[in-house]
Amino acid sequence: MSEPRETAASLRTWLAMPMDTSVRQAIDRVRRAEDVVQIAVMPDVHVAGDVCVGTAMATRRLIYPSAVGGDIGCGMLAMAFNASADMLPDAGHAGAVLRLLDQKIPSQRRNRTRTLPLPSTLKPNDLSRPSLRSLAEGEGKLQFGTLGGGNHFIEMQADESDRLWLMIHSGSRAIGQAVKEHHLAGTTIHSARMAAIDSETSEGQAYLHDHEWARRFARANREAMAQQVVEILRALFKVEPLESTAIACDHNHVRREEHFGQSLLIHRKGAMPADSGLPGVVPGSMGTLSFHVEGRGCAESLLSSAHGAGRLFSRRAARERFNRTDLRRQMQGVWFDPRLSDALREESPKSYKDIQSVMRAQRDLVKIVRTVRPLLVYKGG
Repeated sequence: MSEPRETAASLRTWLAMPMDTSVRQAIDRVRRAEDVVQIAVMPDVHVAGDVCVGTAMATRRLIYPSAVGGDIGCGMLAMAFNASADMLPDAGHAGAVLRLLDQKIPSQRRNRTRTLPLPSTLKPNDLSRPSLRSLAEGEGKLQFGTLGGGNHFIEMQADESDRLWLMIHSGSRAIGQAVKEHHLAGTTIHSARMAAIDSETSEGQAYLHDHEWARRFARANREAMAQQVVEILRALFKVEPLESTAIACDHNHVRREEHFGQSLLIHRKGAMPADSGLPGVVPGSMGTLSFHVEGRGCAESLLSSAHGAGRLFSRRAARERFNRTDLRRQMQGVWFDPRLSDALREESPKSYKDIQSVMRAQRDLVKIVRTVRPLLVYKGG
């Protein structure tokens, strides 16, 4: 067990609102963890476990899986179609899309009627431990092509010229959480209440190897769901995707990068890479605007930006504050399944920070290249 350091790591913040006490305390604690040299706090920051969502953290040697989170590789996919927003003019058209999304892309694997094959790039036997291989062969295959719950979503959107866009937010499902838990079991390095793994040991290399497998799973999962959406829209409306417009990024990972003339392990938990010119997607909450962006390459932010609006209220607080009528009012003008109104209260738009404020707070981290508004939202209940 390592004692917290007396001197804290360097800290830079980009805030959309004053930092609340719980966030400040969590960040101050992590700043004193062994080997942490810098933390960058994004405007969507909020408390979630040992390390806040909306942070990028640099170490030299130690890996802190809690600074990545369990949903390794969680991220975004966006793509345009050769169609306009008037493709969804009424409840009949929207209902047809929602019904097929529910059939072809269930939120949970228990609801599915068919499975999709894992791509050749995802071989369960490549994972480092028998328990992970077994999970990938079983639950991994069952969950592949499913959305997940919580804040994961599929949206149909329109840009400023009314072109139709798809946006997907999802992650590595059970695989990422299992990678985190299996590699933390038996860990002997602890600092600031967090477990760490030495990247230069065989255990550290095994974590990084399995972490990359989970990232690939998450990206392939989003691509598989996007293909299902393409097939739905093609069948219903005879439209085609514009594959050259595709944007892909993830915001939960750790990787070695060069910063300030040093080789550092950059942990991002709810923080999107924002290298100069790098395309990215910053979603709002369902019912609000989202943004396609390019990174500005801000060194002080560890080349990172916000990954979304960020929660304003916890899920429990949101359920206490907003009822079904509130949700429907906040979703005015956006098609969704009203039968899920009660289940989706914790995801109501006003449960999240104002996305416009978030984007203003990080104007030196990314530049906006496109603004999209939601037309239809599919989430699991």
